[in-house]
Amino acid sequence: MRSYLRAIDEVVAGVPGGPRGYQVLAAAGRGEAGSQLALAQHLGVDRTVMTYLLDDLESAGLVERRPDPADRRARRISLTTDGGARLCALERALRGAEEAVLAPLAEDERTVLRELLARIALGSAPVNPCQVAEELQAAELSAPRGRAPRRSAAAPTPPPGTPRAATPASPR
Repeated sequence: MRSYLRAIDEVVAGVPGGPRGYQVLAAAGRGEAGSQLALAQHLGVDRTVMTYLLDDLESAGLVERRPDPADRRARRISLTTDGGARLCALERALRGAEEAVLAPLAEDERTVLRELLARIALGSAPVNPCQVAEELQAAELSAPRGRAPRRSAAAPTPPPGTPRAATPASPR
């Protein structure tokens, strides 16, 4: 998990907002963005935080806010051409990071692992993956040496004997 989070952090480090910025780009790329408020709710991000995040992504030329034809007060979020290219590059880099972490597994084992993780993710209560990653990193930094960090309520500890695995970079 740590190797995966480190690799992902390196990939999204240059994106305004880091992992959350990537989530916005991915949602916009899949057509899930809709309005600014809907996007904030979909990603579990405070609407004020979403405003600043979109400001940064817009300043970087990655997204645009356009008036919603159905509601003048709302703004629809869409990728720019540069945003689409950046998203494609990020997806390739994330896939490469995931492949590097999964390198010890045979290809058929990777496929099975991804299928199982997707089933778990789809069957779980919705959580904000960025929040979980931030909580894990904060716990790791604050844990005394030699002691395991406390686990987040959003990411329960699996039963003994259950292998731990990272979630895929994006849904398959």
